[in-house]
Amino acid sequence: MELRHLRYFIAVAEHESIRLAAEHIHVTQPAISRQIHDMEEELGFPLFSRTPRGLKLTTAGQAYLREARAALARLDVAARAAQRISAGVQGYLRLGFVENSGWDGIVPHVFRRFQAEVPDVRIELVPMNTPQQLDALRDGMLDGGFIYQYGPLDSSLAALPLATNNVVLAAPHAWTLPGDDGSRHPTVTLRDIADWPFITFPRAVYPLYYDRLIGACQALGVTLDVVQEVSTEAAVLSLVCAGIGAAIVNSANLGRPPALVRFASFSDLAIPMPLVFVHPANALEPALARFIETVRVMIAMP
Repeated sequence: MELRHLRYFIAVAEHESIRLAAEHIHVTQPAISRQIHDMEEELGFPLFSRTPRGLKLTTAGQAYLREARAALARLDVAARAAQRISAGVQGYLRLGFVENSGWDGIVPHVFRRFQAEVPDVRIELVPMNTPQQLDALRDGMLDGGFIYQYGPLDSSLAALPLATNNVVLAAPHAWTLPGDDGSRHPTVTLRDIADWPFITFPRAVYPLYYDRLIGACQALGVTLDVVQEVSTEAAVLSLVCAGIGAAIVNSANLGRPPALVRFASFSDLAIPMPLVFVHPANALEPALARFIETVRVMIAMP
């Protein structure tokens, strides 16, 4: 039995006439008569009783009409839902992000714009560092992610450049900075604080960035006196608050300064930190394609 059989049956039931049904759905009367006959043969019971005044649904036919209408309604709902998913306006995305990227700048604006424009796409945001996100993308556990990119990506991934941050000094608020002029964000040189205790994270957390950081310090003739290593930037800043040491951190932290930390710019140390949105290069789901388009629009905005 095909969907058209149900539609023919419903039309005849509603008009109680094959002739009127044929006129309504623009199908010949013999074709409808044949289809109704085939349905009754397949079902094994009559759907209509034939009277001089027209066709009347049998009791079984009335029950079948209710279910046929419900079945077509469910199919219509399924078709509309599939159309919305195909258009990228309904669905689900699992996106990773480095936490500090979401405090300010383009990333939170992308999320707000996308949710305003496509409210029926549910986004699950998963805080992860960059290497974790890249592993999750390769394993199909993420649809995309906001990362800091150092080095080339796998050929299976593509990236949209968003912004470039730099590094800043995070020092306990009670410490005196060299040449402190009392400004909110003073400038220091790494050489002037080369003997300070520092907090970093283990190399295993992000080897590419760690090597770049240590290499940049060594290029200035400075070997950091590392007194403790912790695995997240939030933990690093917590230890700075506690006065355990200073740290070299992402300038994104300026958007959420801890109360007991003071930030300073470096005049002699610069490590560009390119923020990108990374996603699978091929086989994009419609909702992801729609999200990427939103990212592109936000990049192009002044």
